[in-house]
Amino acid sequence: MHIIEIMEDSYRHKGLRNKLIDELKKKGINDTSVLEAIRKVPRHVFMDSGFINFSYKDKAFPIGSGQTISQPYTVAIQSILLRVNKFDKILEVGTGSGYQTAILMEMGAKVYTIERQRELFLKTQAMLPTLGYKANFFFGDGYVGLPTYAPFDKVLITAGAPEIPVALISQLKIGGRMVLPLGNSSSQKMITAVKTDDKNNYELTEHGSFVFVPLLKGTN
Repeated sequence: MHIIEIMEDSYRHKGLRNKLIDELKKKGINDTSVLEAIRKVPRHVFMDSGFINFSYKDKAFPIGSGQTISQPYTVAIQSILLRVNKFDKILEVGTGSGYQTAILMEMGAKVYTIERQRELFLKTQAMLPTLGYKANFFFGDGYVGLPTYAPFDKVLITAGAPEIPVALISQLKIGGRMVLPLGNSSSQKMITAVKTDDKNNYELTEHGSFVFVPLLKGTN
């Protein structure tokens, strides 16, 4: 398949996105700004060619390097829990395919996104700007974050973390929110952590069970 065919956003694709929106609504997703972002972002562009025809199924799919593009329902839940406001400065840990990055930017956020897999980093850094999403891309260790660019209004972790990374809490503004899947490699609980003071204390709330690929240290 030629790249121009993959990049095309046809009436068929838009129709399939509308059907996906209807499915998400039936599953309880009712945040209009999140639904509109999902309606506008062409998910098929972020998929490997072998999965293009399944782009608008509400499922996760492999994207290479042992990573996946998240299920749209999961993307919606994380985006809702993050409470994205226009012009929010958001640190995204785990760029992956760049789909979640695009959703955040479609919602008006300024995104700083970090990826530890060099192949995915290079691919997404090249592709996302062609769609008009000019995020700030970084190749590095998500556990370390981006202290030079802190503080952030929000932090989103898109991989399963065995613990809450203190370094990332420290990069949040007081009152800032972190959303992450917390748990072991087979199952996690979706958590929001709201930073309460300058001593890196935070309040946790739990939002159901999910399965993500693990958050790994270092780079590859």
